[in-house]
Amino acid sequence: MEQTAGNRDAASPGQGGPAPVLSFDTRQRLGLALRSVYEGSVDTQPIPDTQVDLLLRLRHKERERSRAR
Repeated sequence: MEQTAGNRDAASPGQGGPAPVLSFDTRQRLGLALRSVYEGSVDTQPIPDTQVDLLLRLRHKERERSRAR
């Protein structure tokens, strides 16, 4: 079923509804679990050229905006 602005499920992530509330303990445990899964793989992978290009364009835009002030 296609969702429109008037037909959004408030509990759906990214749909403008309320964010779920997680306790500090739950956030800590979730963070530790995610770190253990990605710890070895993410740090050893090179950054793809497309992401490097995106970061460079973003930095260029930030510098343009700071000079315009």
